[in-house]
Amino acid sequence: MVNIILVKPSEVNLGSDRPISHEKRNKRHLRVSESETSVSSRVSLILPNKSRERVVLLVYNEDERRLMHNAKGLLGRIVRDKLWRFEYRRSFCSLKVTPEDLDNQVLVEGSGCSRTAILNRPPALNALTTHMGYRLQKLYKNWEEDPNIGFVMMKGSGRAFCAGGDIVSLYKLMKRGSPDAIREFFWSLYSFIYLLGTYLKPHVAILNGVTMGGGTGVSIPGTFRVATDRSIFATPETIIGFHPDAGASFNLSHLPGRLGEYLGLTGLKLSGAEMLACGLATHYIRSEEVPVMEEQLKNLLTDDPSVVESCLEKCSEVAHPEKTGVLGRIDLLEKCFGHDTVEEIIDSLEMEASRRKDTWCTTTLRRLKETSPLSLKVALRSIREGRFQTLDQCLIREYRMSLQGTIGPMSGNFCEGVRARLIDKDEAPKWDPPSLEKVSEDMVDDYFSALTATEPDLDLPIKLRESI
Repeated sequence: MVNIILVKPSEVNLGSDRPISHEKRNKRHLRVSESETSVSSRVSLILPNKSRERVVLLVYNEDERRLMHNAKGLLGRIVRDKLWRFEYRRSFCSLKVTPEDLDNQVLVEGSGCSRTAILNRPPALNALTTHMGYRLQKLYKNWEEDPNIGFVMMKGSGRAFCAGGDIVSLYKLMKRGSPDAIREFFWSLYSFIYLLGTYLKPHVAILNGVTMGGGTGVSIPGTFRVATDRSIFATPETIIGFHPDAGASFNLSHLPGRLGEYLGLTGLKLSGAEMLACGLATHYIRSEEVPVMEEQLKNLLTDDPSVVESCLEKCSEVAHPEKTGVLGRIDLLEKCFGHDTVEEIIDSLEMEASRRKDTWCTTTLRRLKETSPLSLKVALRSIREGRFQTLDQCLIREYRMSLQGTIGPMSGNFCEGVRARLIDKDEAPKWDPPSLEKVSEDMVDDYFSALTATEPDLDLPIKLRESI
């Protein structure tokens, strides 16, 4: 139970002989907004001890004390909600983060001869961090070597599977000037993606919710991918001034026709039924049936992929994508996105939009024109190269590109994209260059090159994994 205590700032003492200073108070509080309290005063929440049995609401005069006393019932509910959210946000504030807190970002369930990795950052839609990359590598290597474990599963907590990499934290590292931490972020995640792509045991990814960006990278390379009616797939990197990474140039380039170019350039979404139809998912199930499927999988005692597949097929059902969706326009995608340049793709879409009066063409054009011009050209070339490369080759190249896009001379677009879409949310990024015609071939070439002549490439254990 949460007890709410109304005090003046001078009355607060957190184990010190002196009242807490304004500066220290700001480091230890969460604010409850006016709209949440329905009163005119602002209030601070102080967490005086780890037990969180007491919450101190600072009030600054007697009038505020009376107002807040009348609102205590409502505030009790708000405070409890804030504390629950704060439990998941501790790693972003000044409180000490323990190894246990970090390990809790990936939880583990074990049953019979299976293990399940649970991505566990629900308020951040399970966005991936450096520590999560390393923890996943450690867990998966141990499970691969354990003869008592037959197969592995992965799922997400809350309403998402995984929304991708934690790009807001990446943005903050860039602002702080921490290039080595940025290198480590990409290194840890790309290394895990390669491990998953060469994994020796059957793998089941349960994509019951948002599956975007890096979230596709830590699932698509595995053996089985289960989509649901809640699945939302996208690779939206170009709209934040980046490029489709985490193996996306490999995954997208192997989709039917020019679907990969369309998804990679626009960042637009697919449903779970569309994921199944185009091969991104291997099975489809209604979200309410997911617990039943999980229970049946956990009861299996096998390391045979065909047995796991048979279980999934018994649980899965047929899903038909909407006829008005993108998969009903494969011929149009071939016609428009099969061109050699982004300029030609846009010209072709404009001609089709004027001829067909089709809102799909208009929506696609609008999205392309909102996107970073440099990112569009980089993404198109990356996907086209990925069509003729292996997963490891794509990851090594994407690592090089990701460093260029975050700590190289062209990192400004990523900063600006994250600022406009996720920080300030003004939806008005100022791209550099601002138009396609000002993006030179040299700029695109530079994006694909190493930062310096001495910059090491992503070192994947290719010979070791291929010899197993």
